[in-house]
Amino acid sequence: MPTLNVPQGRFLQLPHKFRGFVAGFGSGKTWVGCAGLLQHVLKWPGIDSGYFAPTYPQIRDIFFPTIEEVAHDWGVKVRVKVSDKEVDYYWGGRYRSTTICRSMDNPSTIVGFKIGHALVDELDVLALAKAQHAWRKIIARMRFKVDGLKNGVDVTTTPEGFKFVYQQFVKQLREKPHLANLYGLVQASTFQNELNLPADYIPSLMESYPEQLIRAYLNGQFVNLTAGTIYTAYDRALNASKETVQAGEPIFVGMDFNVGKMSAIVHVKRLGLPHAVDEIVNGYDTPDMVRQLKERYWLFDGKDYRNTRQIRIYPDASGDSRKSVNASLTDIALLKQAGFSVHAPDANPPVKDRINCMNAMFRNAQGQRRYLVNADRCPTYADDLEQQVWGDNGEPDKKAGNDHRPDAGGYFIHHEYPIKRYSLAGVS
Repeated sequence: MPTLNVPQGRFLQLPHKFRGFVAGFGSGKTWVGCAGLLQHVLKWPGIDSGYFAPTYPQIRDIFFPTIEEVAHDWGVKVRVKVSDKEVDYYWGGRYRSTTICRSMDNPSTIVGFKIGHALVDELDVLALAKAQHAWRKIIARMRFKVDGLKNGVDVTTTPEGFKFVYQQFVKQLREKPHLANLYGLVQASTFQNELNLPADYIPSLMESYPEQLIRAYLNGQFVNLTAGTIYTAYDRALNASKETVQAGEPIFVGMDFNVGKMSAIVHVKRLGLPHAVDEIVNGYDTPDMVRQLKERYWLFDGKDYRNTRQIRIYPDASGDSRKSVNASLTDIALLKQAGFSVHAPDANPPVKDRINCMNAMFRNAQGQRRYLVNADRCPTYADDLEQQVWGDNGEPDKKAGNDHRPDAGGYFIHHEYPIKRYSLAGVS
């Protein structure tokens, strides 16, 4: 018999053509979406289905292992054809049908086949315009003409603000009530799937995420993630530090590259946790930043600066391009030549990942404030954390010029204190 929790059972009983399952991390979204595919496979032999994910790696890493588990749970055998990006189903020793898998990263490639059922996974990860484009391309594939067949589409996603799924399954129905017979929605929380999760999974999320994101990522609620100030968890008084740099101790410097506006936020660690204790603002270029760091933190012996402490730099990954004052060297190469220890990623983290890390360190859902700022020594940084807002395009606003210091601090925080992530096949 199929293994389902209560919200999953409700979802599979929805009679609507378009069914939505909006839920938190680890709530079994892909699992129940795969169960919907099995419903179709068993009821409609010979009619293919489709699985659509934001990227091809998600098809390989999430869908393929989950559909194998769910099919086994339902007594159906599958053959995963990785190179073809297809899954064949067999029941009672006979072939039933195939699920055709496609990425939504380039919606224009969703052409050339027809299906009678679709599972669209993590649709709200996409930007609104791309999600709309993908949706139109997917429903255009739904064109089997068979009596009783709905050509239905299941959507399973984590809520990412008031994006496509909210617009399609909630707002649209308020404006056009007559569509209620077409769209059905179940919202579920991670807690409702707790029995299928590791014991430390929910506590880990509570520790790692800021409070406002818990409503979306654990409770499965639609929450405005792009309104007002960005660093909502930062409080100048509650996140205050009086720490300063002590003689000989290492410093941890987040650095943002912008010619004429280079910024660095200097940190120390106390009991393993970060304190922002100094700032450099409006540095002219990388050699100028090197000079200022050496002047402040190394000893000048009359001829040169002597390395008296380790200086660890966590730079903007764009510093590995040839745009420094010396065109033959990169910014990162100049930092290494200066004798600093450089910890540079191959690419910058997604902006919202970095911001979520910052907010979770300022205050997580358990009320812990693990990142403190000495506002007396970092006055510009503290002001920026209070004042930077989201722009109209859903990205951090850069017009006011208060983005450079939070970017710099964020590169260090994201590298040293990333949000913990689980890979949970079958419960994602």
